[in-house]
Amino acid sequence: MQEHTALYRKYRPQSFEEVLGQGHVVTALEGAIRQDTIGHAYLFSGSRGTGKTSLARILARAIGTEERDLHEIDAASNRGVDDIRTLREEVHTLPFASRFKVYIIDEVHMLTKEAFNALLKTLEEPPKHVVFILATTEEHKLPDTIVSRCQAFRFKKPTETMLKEMVLRAAKGEGHVIEPVSADLIALLADGSFRDAYGILEKVLAGAQGEKVSAEEVEVVVGAPQSKRLAELVDAIAADALEAALILVRRMTEDGNDTKLLLSLLLRIVRAILLVRAAPTLTEELAQEFTEVEFAAIRRHADSSKRTINSRTLTTLLNAYMRIGTTYVAALPLELALMELLGEKKA
Repeated sequence: MQEHTALYRKYRPQSFEEVLGQGHVVTALEGAIRQDTIGHAYLFSGSRGTGKTSLARILARAIGTEERDLHEIDAASNRGVDDIRTLREEVHTLPFASRFKVYIIDEVHMLTKEAFNALLKTLEEPPKHVVFILATTEEHKLPDTIVSRCQAFRFKKPTETMLKEMVLRAAKGEGHVIEPVSADLIALLADGSFRDAYGILEKVLAGAQGEKVSAEEVEVVVGAPQSKRLAELVDAIAADALEAALILVRRMTEDGNDTKLLLSLLLRIVRAILLVRAAPTLTEELAQEFTEVEFAAIRRHADSSKRTINSRTLTTLLNAYMRIGTTYVAALPLELALMELLGEKKA
């Protein structure tokens, strides 16, 4: 039986050329290698799933470090002063077969205060044959003394377009065809994380009934509302139909649709309505991001003379989105927003 490999491991970049969205980091590192000015310590910071450890491994290979001279340490489980003292002793031994020994310390912010103090002594007087690459999602938790001794690079979140292209490419690599609008949905859910995008895609492909993955299959797996219901909700808002809108929200949440995702998708549609109305030249480009049912609703309400859906609608829904997760009833911010938009004027 063939061992399963997670998609994010299978498709992680293997060279600088394959790295997406971190051009500013890649350019600096390639320049240092070209000029033979490799630093003794680097700090890679940024949100989860942005490729910090992948790029750390690429850097190690690029400076000629072989596998047995590459050491990866998870600071979440090796966070004590004794662990760092052991590391301090190890770094003085010469590499087996490489110019540099590389130590990648992931989640470095998890180290204890005493461990940081021990690490600092090594960073202050590092052996010439050692390169440290510290990776963290929470740079603000690192002591200034540690940060100041590293060449620091902040990793950017990938754009939704970048994630969408990555999802389409990985799905094809797995022998599946996924609709662009479904790749858009996965990119939205990934929230700027390559790893999360691969994880969601893996679940989708595991439940696929055939080579071609339908938008409906993706919606079911990720807990997204059906396109038809989203369009009906937009129609209800445009028609000032408060009761119909509230009933639709209730039915969707009863079906297990995630409220935050529901509101995210609703915001995307309302935003698209305003964009098509204000900048018609964007129409064809925006059409690629929505299902046929959703885009029909977008065109319908963008062209409507009634203009019930306007910038106030978008602002009110955006404010509701900011409050999602702060109330006991998950749908309450959305329900209140609908009442404000469609109810108060009748009171």
